[in-house]
Order: sequence, then structure tokens, then C-alpha cells
Amino acid sequence: MDVPPAGQSPALGESSDLGESSDLGGVSGRNEPFVRRMATDAEARALASGLRLRILRLCLDEPATNREIADTLGLNPATSLHHVRTLVDTGFLEALQARRGRRGSREIPYRTTGKSWYMDTPVTGASLLEAFLAEIKEVSPEYRGMTRLGLRLRPDDLEEFRERLNALFAEYHDRPRDPDGEPWSLFVALHPDTSQRQSPVAEAGGPSLSGHPNSTGDD
Repeated sequence: MDVPPAGQSPALGESSDLGESSDLGGVSGRNEPFVRRMATDAEARALASGLRLRILRLCLDEPATNREIADTLGLNPATSLHHVRTLVDTGFLEALQARRGRRGSREIPYRTTGKSWYMDTPVTGASLLEAFLAEIKEVSPEYRGMTRLGLRLRPDDLEEFRERLNALFAEYHDRPRDPDGEPWSLFVALHPDTSQRQSPVAEAGGPSLSGHPNSTGDD
């Protein structure tokens, strides 16, 4: 997930998930024909759902049918199908060739396209946080790596920090996906420290993160 430029708030995401993406994490190692741009209203609405971001992550490495998505996320199949169709209509999921499912039924697998990594959206990033909290509670404590850090940075130091983080994210996003590698997830947030009286948000006239585009860095 991208670290937004100064004055912009952290992003949405699977691939873009400080994203959510965007997932938003992107589909690392794939040569997607996408360029970074502002999302349309329909695209932004599609990504403004923690549940839809979880669907993108679920279909990141292996395609999944609507039934498999519903079973994994504990949804009614009609509910999951609504979200799947929204993601397909906006290009974040792609429908693959139909296959035979249980009892010979025709099922369509869906796969994440990686498009969300390249979307900047005007939403608040709440869907990224929603997806993260839903996913992290399913992880045993011994597998959770978390760090909380308070910083004092001048504007040029903050910009360097963002650039270095972005470069690291881009490096790992662009690596070929290792089929033998274990799946891991990353969620990063960078924000003014509102517990400090001299934070940019607390000071009158200081820059605000609200109302600026988010980078969808998830899938």
C-alpha cells in the first residue's frame, strides 16, 4: 500500500491495501496494464467496503468461486454474489472460464486483477481498517508482528521517510510471486500523532489529512 504524499491521508487496497489497498496490496509479480490514477466514483464506491477488500485478498493467489467466497467469509451466497458482481463490473475481479462444481453445477472462478493497487480514492480508508481488523482477529497472537512508534520529523525528513517506505513496498510488490512462499499480509498507517499537543492536526492552520485522496494499496 502506498504512502501518500504530504498532505494526503493513508489509503484504501490487495494489492494497494500508509493502500489496502488498496489491498487496498497489489498482485505482486504480475505485469498489470494499469497506471496510477484517481478512481472513478464507481471504483471508489467498490473499494469503500472492507468486505469487498477481503474478497479481493481471498482471490489474490488462487481463483475462488462465489460459493467458496461465501463459505470462507461466512456469507449468504446471494450477498457475496452482489459484492463479487460489483468488483467484476469495476474491473477489480475477473471472471475465469466456468468449471463443474459440486453435483455437476456450473461455477465461475474469480481472480483479483491487481487494479486496486493503482487507484487513488477520496474515501477515508475506513474500509482498509475494517478489513484489517476482521483478518487480524483470525490470526493467533504468536503470528502477529506489530510495532507502534512515535516520531518527531521535520517536513523533509517526513518526505524521505515516505519515499523510502514507498520504495520498499514497490520492491516487494514487483517481485515475482513465489508459489512456494507462505502468504503474509501487511497493514501500515502513518498519521499525525493527535496525542501530542503540537501535532499537525492539533495546531491551528496545520495540514489536515481529511478530504485528500487515499492510495488504494491492497490488491
